[in-house]
Amino acid sequence: MRRFTIPLAPRATPFQHAFCEALFAIPYGETRSYGRIARGLGVSPQAVGRACAANPVPILIPCHRVVAANGPGGYSGAGGIATKLALLLLEGAPQRLL
Repeated sequence: MRRFTIPLAPRATPFQHAFCEALFAIPYGETRSYGRIARGLGVSPQAVGRACAANPVPILIPCHRVVAANGPGGYSGAGGIATKLALLLLEGAPQRLL
């Protein structure tokens, strides 16, 4: 398993903590849709997208693993969508997403 063990203690709302836990639950090399994460949290897919965009450490909190239903979706980390695609390729994510 590939997982960071850096202790993080960002100030966050209960939703933000739940959101982070949902992202940590996505295994390396796998993805989940904005909609699936949203259903699990009881929020809209747009709320998940906004939470991804506000992620202060996008490599450590793996928002690149959250994808749209019909493609990769966006990415607010440095390099934008090109970085998201590179990270997904590095992890061996399914090619159908790219």
